[in-house]
Amino acid sequence: MKRFYGKIPGLFLILFIFSSCKNNSNQESKIVQEKKQTKETQFALVLHGGAGSIKKEYFNAAQEKTYRDKLEEALNAGYIILEKGGSSLEAVQKTINTLEDSPLFNAGKGAVLNSLGKVEMDASIMDGKTLNCGSVAGVSHIKNPINAARVVMDSTRHVFLAGEGAEIFVNQKGVVLEDEDYFIIPKRVEQLKRIQRKGKKVGYLSPIDKMSDQKYGTVGCVALDKNGNIAAGTSTGGLMNKKFGRIGDSPIIGAGTYADNNTCGVSCTGTGEYFIRTLAAHSVSDLLRYKNSDLNIALKDVLDRIQKLGGDGGMISLDKNGNIAWHFNTDGMFRAYKKSTGEKKVELYKTN
Repeated sequence: MKRFYGKIPGLFLILFIFSSCKNNSNQESKIVQEKKQTKETQFALVLHGGAGSIKKEYFNAAQEKTYRDKLEEALNAGYIILEKGGSSLEAVQKTINTLEDSPLFNAGKGAVLNSLGKVEMDASIMDGKTLNCGSVAGVSHIKNPINAARVVMDSTRHVFLAGEGAEIFVNQKGVVLEDEDYFIIPKRVEQLKRIQRKGKKVGYLSPIDKMSDQKYGTVGCVALDKNGNIAAGTSTGGLMNKKFGRIGDSPIIGAGTYADNNTCGVSCTGTGEYFIRTLAAHSVSDLLRYKNSDLNIALKDVLDRIQKLGGDGGMISLDKNGNIAWHFNTDGMFRAYKKSTGEKKVELYKTN
């Protein structure tokens, strides 16, 4: 008996050690599980409202607030969808809808005018999970061109529809059409007259009446949802006083818009011809895929190449890990982002 009782403390010690190891194991397992869950549920959204002659001195306090408020409204419209578990495609579409419905930007209502004084709008959207995408170009009556691009992606075996055929088809699918008067605002009419009086070919505008004539107002968005899916979209009215029938980079997948879950999503704004020639959006994705580039460096490399060719503008991007970057070589770019971590920014001007 003595020998047996003598072994009891040893047994207790073994049981205690075993129990402690098990508890530690469970605790470590719980921590790993929590980290995994946090990683799975991260999400983010970044948007732009165009790049160009956007300097602080061109805005009074009320004008600046108007732009900031609209950017934040669009940001929140998409972010709420992500927060509730919605898809990145839905978030991108809703964000761009908010910007298209505002006359502040060159997309949807308030789009710039071609050399004939008409509206011709372009848009594209892409799903990074499937690489499925849709685009429309040269449309004049579609209230929200990004919605039309989504219909092309979801309801056809095609990628790109243009002009009257695009309008007829998407209207049959429920996309809203408007009379041309809905899109044309007095400010755009005056801008066109000024350019044509000066004999300029296209809308490379110097600032007139403070902030009224910024170069570009193309809008775009990139989002990452809780399932790790990336989507990107871009919508524009193109260049002021452009030749009728001209199409820029915004509706061209790989030039103005691109998304791939394995790399990143990108939306561009600027002199579209140069973004087409460099396949700008896809080039950023390639730099991440093949060179494992930092996202900021990738954007800068592509825009440096565009600048050397004579073009300017800006880009926003969001990678598969939720990292956000933007870069532009103009005086400013309307831009904003919001992450599930709570981090948020709304900016207009160039910062040092």
